[in-house]
Parts: sequence; structure tokens; C-alpha cells
Amino acid sequence: MTDDAIKVLVTEDIATITIDRGDARNALNRAAMSQLRDAAVAISDREDVRAVVITAVGPDFSVGADLKEVSGMKSDGSLLRARRDAELGQKLLTAIKDIHQPTICALRGVAMGGGACIAAACDFRIATSDARLGLGEVKVGMNLMWNALPLFIELVGLSRAKQLAMSGDLMTIQRLEDWGLIDEVCTSEELENTAMRWARQYADLPPVAVQMIKRSANQYALALSEATMHMDHDQWVLAARSDDFRESLSAFIEKRPAKTTGH
Repeated sequence: MTDDAIKVLVTEDIATITIDRGDARNALNRAAMSQLRDAAVAISDREDVRAVVITAVGPDFSVGADLKEVSGMKSDGSLLRARRDAELGQKLLTAIKDIHQPTICALRGVAMGGGACIAAACDFRIATSDARLGLGEVKVGMNLMWNALPLFIELVGLSRAKQLAMSGDLMTIQRLEDWGLIDEVCTSEELENTAMRWARQYADLPPVAVQMIKRSANQYALALSEATMHMDHDQWVLAARSDDFRESLSAFIEKRPAKTTGH
């Protein structure tokens, strides 16, 4: 499968899904998100694939949502359309989380916002020593969406998940390895081989047992997430219609401090 934003390569029994928007620092526009979701669903259905690596071209894994696209969204459109549009990210993370095979995310550079959420939806995360990860939505007046918050809470615990989501800061990989979010740190030159080594380890195990264990672990850890996180779409609709959202987004694009009021 080859298209503008996502490339899929299957070598023997390992699939590599690559985000290919390097000229935009792999920012996630709607087209890329839809293509990545479709790629995850297609790979999950393949019996010949035993493990999956998710990676990206260029120096950064992904800077998250394409803010040029977000800034162009009309805030005076119908609430129904806005809520439908807001569901795509959750559908993407669900598709990645529900991939039957073990998934390894290979991170370099910046993994911000939606990029960090994609990493959290994978089973394991490998990162270069100079990489950084953060959830910057709060700094542009947005809530953390995509039903992603339970993933981070399960990975690092409540207090540390709050630090990630509420501060918006980029965290060092060394700190996130200590927190348990990163499974192995390597050099940039070693990233591909390290991710493939992890993939090969799980691809060589009996696939039925491995995939049953993965599904049971995820169901246990995230049993309440769908029941408790259904409102984050509506929180986004509310936030996107606030004065603070418009001001924060403009300030980010113009590279100046935002003047927020709570309105």
C-alpha cells in the first residue's frame, strides 16, 4: 500500500507502517489520519503478519495535529458536523490499539500531541536518546482528545499523566523511560534495527497465544475507558468555540505569548 501520507511495507512476517509527511514534520491532517487508520485495520486482518512497527520519515516522528488545518476549521458550523469530525482521532487510536499483532513504535525527534498519542496506543515504544515527547494541546487551548488520557494514565500513573497533559511540556526520553513510557532508548543510527529486533522477538512466538495475551491485557487495563471518555469530543467542540482557543492558536502560529481570559 502506497499513498501520499502513509506507506506500508511487509517484509517476511513483519509490517512497517510509515508516516510520510516529512516536509510538514509529519503533522497529522485528516487525510493522513484516515490513511493511517485504514492501514492499521488492513494490517490487523493479515494472518501472515506477526508484528508491526510504526515509524516516520525525517527528523521528527510527528508534531501532532496539523494546526494549519485546525486553524482553517470554521467555529460557526453545525455542532453535529463538528462532533463527527472530532471523532476521527479516537477512531485512529482505536484502530492502532486493536491491531491484533504486537506493535512497536519507533520514535525520534519530537512526538507531540497526536504523535505522542499514536505512540501510547502501541504496545511498546523505542526512542532515540535525543527524542522528546509531550502533549501540547493545552497550550493552544485544547483538551486532550482521542480517548488518549486513559492510555497515558495506565502507562505512567495518574500524577505523571496529569503532568504530561496539563503542562503541555516536551519531556526528555530519559525522564519518560524512568516513568515507564519508553521501553528502550538507543541512538538514532540504531533505531530501525532496535525496533526490528523487538518486532522479531514477538513475531517468532506462537501468534495465537501472543495475540490473545495482548487483547486480554488491553481489555483489562482499559475496561472503563470507553464508558468514561465519551465526552472528550464534546469538550473539543466547546473548547474550539472559546475565545481562548482562537487566541492561543493565533499566538502559537504567530510565535508570541497568548493572552487568555477564560472566555
